Amino acid sequence: MCANYTPSKREAFSHHYGLDRGIFDHPAESFPGYLAPVLRESREVAGSMECIPAVFGMVPHWAEMKLSRQTYNARTETVATKPSFRNAWKRNQFCIVPAENFYEPNYESGKPVRWRIAHADARPLSIAGIWEWKANGPGDLPVLSFSMLTINADGHSLMSQFHKPGDEKRMLVLLEPDQYQGWLEGALVNDPAVYAPYPAERLIAVADPMPPRGKVKDAQPSLDLKAA
Repeated sequence: MCANYTPSKREAFSHHYGLDRGIFDHPAESFPGYLAPVLRESREVAGSMECIPAVFGMVPHWAEMKLSRQTYNARTETVATKPSFRNAWKRNQFCIVPAENFYEPNYESGKPVRWRIAHADARPLSIAGIWEWKANGPGDLPVLSFSMLTINADGHSLMSQFHKPGDEKRMLVLLEPDQYQGWLEGALVNDPAVYAPYPAERLIAVADPMPPRGKVKDAQPSLDLKAA
């Protein structure tokens, strides 16, 4: 379960993804309910992607915004049937969540310690996700929201060290560049290679305890949803 991550910085959007990020404010780190940049299939140029602001945590049309605190991750095993996610899945509303890193709790000391996981080559992590549209968000403006997909990681040499002892181990679905467009278009939704655990040797993990309360979350912006 990933409830905290660092969105990719501006230069990653041009250097790695080949586009400019939309201009909107968001915190340096993202938590459920925060706005963050996501990539989806372009509505204007076929075969390309666009960057949009979206709320971290799926909010279907029938739900209140507070649901985002529970729907930030979607299990691949049940995403097609769970009420919060099934509409987005059925409509091929796939996205990529560009991240510099993500965080998971390590309990080896007996208490949860936040660890940071990043790509070993210092490149962006492209997390497979789904997005949803809600017409009547805050201020009666439409809002886009998203969830990250997860798979089982019980046997993964790196990711199995995180989460509470005895809990099922999970990890994010991480995409390769040659999978980006196919994922966004929905062509790879049934491709087993997409859901293969990302190789442990291509990731690095270091302890990175949470800063004192207020140092991260006080930067949360108001929802300026007109750009969506």
